Amino acid sequence: MWSWLTIICLIAVGLSSLHTGAAAILVGRFARRKTPVRIESPSVTILKPLCGDESELEKNLTSFCAQDYSGSVQIIFGVQASDDPAIAIVNALSKKFPGQNLDLVVDSRLHGLNRKVSNLVNMAARIRHQVVILADSDIRVGPDYIVNIIAELERPGVNGVTCLYHALASRSLWSRLSALGIDTHFLPNVVVGLSLGLAQPCFGSTIALRRTMLARIGGMEAFANDMADDYALGAALRSQGGEVAVPSFTIGHMCGERSWSELWRHELRWARTIRSIDPAGYAASVVTHGLPWALLAALFGGGAVAMVAMLLVVVSRILLCRRIERAFGLRPHPYWLLPIRDLLSFTVFIASFIGRSVTWKGSSYRMEASLALKRRSASS
Repeated sequence: MWSWLTIICLIAVGLSSLHTGAAAILVGRFARRKTPVRIESPSVTILKPLCGDESELEKNLTSFCAQDYSGSVQIIFGVQASDDPAIAIVNALSKKFPGQNLDLVVDSRLHGLNRKVSNLVNMAARIRHQVVILADSDIRVGPDYIVNIIAELERPGVNGVTCLYHALASRSLWSRLSALGIDTHFLPNVVVGLSLGLAQPCFGSTIALRRTMLARIGGMEAFANDMADDYALGAALRSQGGEVAVPSFTIGHMCGERSWSELWRHELRWARTIRSIDPAGYAASVVTHGLPWALLAALFGGGAVAMVAMLLVVVSRILLCRRIERAFGLRPHPYWLLPIRDLLSFTVFIASFIGRSVTWKGSSYRMEASLALKRRSASS
């Protein structure tokens, strides 16, 4: 019995190593893809739903105000409470960029259980321009962001554009662990899925589409009860006969986790959302967790072979991390945290199969099989 368990674990380690090697190759190819040349400069409206004074929120929002783009740009910020601290930051940006077309919507109306989508619905009435870009509040971009997004959106057969993102970490341990999860698990896994035709992602980091297309798929109201509203929006865009393009550059995602509980809740919500979207693919990703399998092989009597496998897994993960840093021009990560990060990722993976409840912006929900949200009662 023990020998078979050891063999199974070592096979999983081998599959994980193959995945790591493939990810390193495919990440390089993905990053080297050329960005299309922009032909036109259509007017653009950016929707930024806000909730509270998040970590480095002002820097994130400033990056959207400081765009090198020749077309007209309107930025709509939305909050749902008149005392939201994000309002002060928006007012400060209005003074810092007096020539910018910045709007603020304060509206508490709810159109479903997804509060972010309700915020977007409330903001949508102010849209003035032909291209609409939705971007989460924790995203930071470069000055050529709109230029590159428009270049992708102009390609024939493209109904929408979404963006891969890399992590921006603060000095806290929890933020750094979160950043490692994004840059060494999420990012390469998505690139592998895209390269092999196994993934059709759409991320809240950026969703760009034409205003007419937004109306055609039912507006934001159609996604007011979806937990994975970004995924559902992407599926709706593809249902209209076009693709959701993913450019070869990445944008920044601010990891603002300040405690273990915050990190755990955040990652468990992500994991359970992904599991609900693609149960089979998510379950198959168990083979990407090489270090826990190597540890199990050692526990089941793998001896020196398991110890060597463990060392090779750690080294290959560091090499993948360095490859990703070079490919996308990222700052070096604290490599000594990688084994801890890998064990945490495996723990989140296992926990994601135990229950369907998630915590989101202070509220608890239960995810239904249809990906819809259901508010949890006090006793559930």
